[in-house]
Order: sequence, then C-alpha cells, then structure tokens
Amino acid sequence: MKDRPYRDIMTIALPIIAGSFLETLYNLTDAFFLGKLGAAEISAPSIAFTIVFFLIVFGMGMSGAGTTLIAQSKGRNDGEKMNFYLGQMTSLLIAASIAIAALGFFSSGWILRLLATPEEVFRHAYDYLRIIFLGIPFMFGYFVLQSSFSAVGDSMTPFWIHLGAIVVNVALDPLLIFGIGPFPRLGVPGAAIATVASQAAGSVFSYSVLARGKNGLKLRLSAMKPDRDALGLFIRIGLPSSVGESLSALGFTVLQGVINGFGTSAIAAFGIGSRIMGLFDMPARGISSATAALSGQAIGARDEARVGRVVSAGLILCVVLMTPPLVLSMIFGGNLVRFFVNDPGAIELGDLMFKVVAPSLLTFGLYVVTTGAFQGAGDTRIIMFLAVFRLWVIRVPIATALAAFTKIGPLGIWIAMFASNLLTATAGILYFRSGKWKGALDAESI
Repeated sequence: MKDRPYRDIMTIALPIIAGSFLETLYNLTDAFFLGKLGAAEISAPSIAFTIVFFLIVFGMGMSGAGTTLIAQSKGRNDGEKMNFYLGQMTSLLIAASIAIAALGFFSSGWILRLLATPEEVFRHAYDYLRIIFLGIPFMFGYFVLQSSFSAVGDSMTPFWIHLGAIVVNVALDPLLIFGIGPFPRLGVPGAAIATVASQAAGSVFSYSVLARGKNGLKLRLSAMKPDRDALGLFIRIGLPSSVGESLSALGFTVLQGVINGFGTSAIAAFGIGSRIMGLFDMPARGISSATAALSGQAIGARDEARVGRVVSAGLILCVVLMTPPLVLSMIFGGNLVRFFVNDPGAIELGDLMFKVVAPSLLTFGLYVVTTGAFQGAGDTRIIMFLAVFRLWVIRVPIATALAAFTKIGPLGIWIAMFASNLLTATAGILYFRSGKWKGALDAESI
C-alpha cells in the first residue's frame, strides 16, 4: 500500500479541525448574543472557561491515553485489545466526570471569589459556571467517542455527532437568552442551559454509536470492568499530560485573575481575543491529533520511518494553514473585536493583543504538531514539563511582574503570552529533534 502521509493526516485532521471550528464558531455566536446584553454578561463565559478547563483536563489526559493505546493496538492488528482499552477508558471517564461535576458545582462561588471576579460580573459567572459543571459527564461521553475513533482513523463519525450537538446549541441560545416565543428570558444562565442540553444530546448519540459498534470498535460491559494493569497504563500515559494541562490551566486561571484586575474592558478583550486565536490553533491541533493516531499506529507496527514522514508532513501542513489567518488578524484585529462588543476600551486592547501575540502562534503551532508524535509514542512527561514551563516559568511570572511593577496595563499580559509561546515552541522542537521520545513505552506491555 502506497504511503501517503499528507492524505492520511488530512483525512483525520480535517473533520477534527472542522469540528473545532464549529465549536469555536458557536462560542463566538454565544459571545455575540451575550454581547448584546453588555460587557459584564459577555465576560461570564470567559471567566468560566478557564475554571472548567482546569477541572476537565484529567478527562482529556485519560482520553489521550486511550488514543495512544487503541492506536498502537490497531497498528498490531489486535482488535481485542482495542475494545478492551475502549471499555477501560469509558468506565474511567464516567467515574471521573461525576466527581469533577460535583466538585465544580459546589466550589464555584469560592473559586470566583479567589479570582477576584468583579462584582458586576460575579453573579453572571456564578450562575453560568454551576450549570456548565452539570454537563461535565455528557462532555466526557463525547471524549470517549472522539479519542477512540480518531485512534483508528475515523474522525468523521465524531464530527457529525459534534455538528448535531452544535446545531442544538445554536438553536437554543437565542431562545433561552432572550426569551423568544414561549421560552423564558434567562440571559446568561440560558446560554449555559443550551450548552448542557447540546452536550447531553451528543453524549447519547456517542454511546449509541459505541454500543452498536463501528470500525472494529464496540463498547461492551465486560470490557468496562476495571483492570489494574490497564489502569496503570492509563495513569502512566494520561496522568503526566493531565497534570501538565491542569497546572497549565491553573496558570490560565491565575492569569484570568490578573486580567480581572484591569476591569471589564480588559476581560472582554482577552475573552474575545482568546476565542478568535483559538481558531488559529485549530489546524495545528487537528494535525496533532492525526499525528498522534498515525504515529501510534506506526509505532505499534514498528515502522519508525513512517513516524518521521508523518511528522514532517504535519509540520509543512501547519505552516500552510496557519500563516494566512495570523497575518490577517494582525491587520484587522480591532475590527474582529468590534464585531462582538461595542466597547472602545475592549476594541483597543483587543487590537493590541492580536498585534503582539499572533506572531508567536505559528511557532507554537509547530510545537503542538510535534506533541502529537509524543502522544502517539506515549511520552507525555515532556508534554507535562513544557506545559508547566509555558505557564508557570514564563507567562504567569512575566504577566504578574509587569502588572505589578509597570504601568503598561494589559500590554504586559500580551507580552507574556508572546514570550511563553515562543520559548515553549523552541524547547519542544529541540526535544523532538533529539529523538528521545521514541522509546517511551515498551511495546510488550500494551
């Protein structure tokens, strides 16, 4: 069979990119509707997102471990092991999601106070956050489907389910936010309820597909009985990236606290700017997911040369897809912010954010692609290290120092973001070139 790494990467990556784009488009639509209510209302999801992300990273890490184990099992043509790891991942994520939802629901107010959330934003953020936490178990149901199907090269099935959930979300948003027709006017809580309802629909369809079986994957109750050795593998692969992402998310949460100190305009600029910049990350993250799956399969098949071809193709595709939007954002950043909120302070700060931060996103995107190879090989310790390095060694100290000892305002945070992206990318690419990540897992233990 002819080796076509570009085609194979894009076959997996395009639906992931499209799904992420639609999710961000929904988030921007959500911001558009809430922006009509005011800057305080649009700030609530921005604050909530950093908190929720901090608590769901365990699920993300464990689902990433599932991708690694299922992909390497597929590379060895071991269908029984593929379904075994699918079952183990499912039971682990169900238990984790219930615990995280309860923890987040009951600690929402305390966390928001800890972050010095402005009083005009607090009630909106509190209501939004508690409702969103109730949807965590549904969110994790989709994690199971996406990670397992991507591992075997099918990212279209998760895409269609994701698309259906987003359609539900977008349809409910204006109805529940503004109280159209028979629906009550709920404002910010309405946006949260719409999100949870769409997650519930996506979760039901996800488990339905997994139970019926497809692409050699079928969820069986017998495979969901916890196995000590399998749990050890999931912890070994998934925990480092979970810890790294968790500490990274905590860094983002602390950074949100610094942003909060500059007022509502800065919060709105940061929230909108971060969401739009998330669009630019999508090609890199989609290609990274494809790289993880294809690298894992190649490692399982003990074809090291193919790993190199996959990563090289991924890096070239990343440059081609990311460069045009990054250049445009540097030119038209203020106009992008103005579309979502008519606040002169937010527009000015958002425009400055794009001009300072956007140039660093391309190098960081290249690093993100290389982490796909690390994930496919099971070397998640380096992912943990660099995630901590990015936020706690570079971004948070610089942002905090510039906020405390200078009068440049939010510009200090934009400078910290630029520096952390650039330095982390440099360190990650150097580690990739060393090749130390290739022998992270003993193939016989999987």
